[in-house]
Amino acid sequence: MRRELLAAVIEAQRAKRPVALVTVLEGGAQALMASEGLVAGDEDLAVDDVAAAAADAIGDDRCGCIETAHGQVFVQVLNPPLRMAIVGAVHISQALAPMAGLLGYEVTVIDPRRAFASADRFPDVRVVVEWPDDALRELAPDRRTAVITLTHDPKLDDPALAVALESTAFYIASLGSTRTHAGRVERLKQAGFDNADIARIHGPAGLPISARSPAEIATAILAQATQQLRGGNSS
Repeated sequence: MRRELLAAVIEAQRAKRPVALVTVLEGGAQALMASEGLVAGDEDLAVDDVAAAAADAIGDDRCGCIETAHGQVFVQVLNPPLRMAIVGAVHISQALAPMAGLLGYEVTVIDPRRAFASADRFPDVRVVVEWPDDALRELAPDRRTAVITLTHDPKLDDPALAVALESTAFYIASLGSTRTHAGRVERLKQAGFDNADIARIHGPAGLPISARSPAEIATAILAQATQQLRGGNSS
């Protein structure tokens, strides 16, 4: 790998930018591609079929060999870790955070209430004791970020949802009954969000599996997030 290409890879990883390294198997030409096109390397590889193959691989989080106009190319995906921002240091969060970690998420629990947001309750998890909207802006959710609000308190959940809706987060969910979600929808409409924006919120959060316990609810949420990430139809 040429030095300038290696530098581009390092910079992409530092910036947590999803990219793929494309290598032509016969000849060894290489390019670093993002979903939107060439980042660095051989400009001859910045053609439609190679760019599309790289974008698909990045989206699917999957490496592999692909036949293109340049012959067979190997696409090595270099995506940053998935992230999950959980608003509310509640009982469900205590189950959700470690379970999400097992699925490869970098988890951040956000709650301004110090009595809830403590290292004792969330060992080995990053806990941010700030107002959720401020913390989420700093986190800067992207297409590899899930945002879940669990407090049932509009003063905490609504500002967080507003920041999430302004981002490209792949999964946005909020806990609460159908009636609670209807009230949330009205408040977000009054805040200026339209129906298409609000439809991105999965509320109530999680797949409908009749979950009751905190661990079961966490399972339903993670299943729905996985379904959304992998392009399935979410309920």
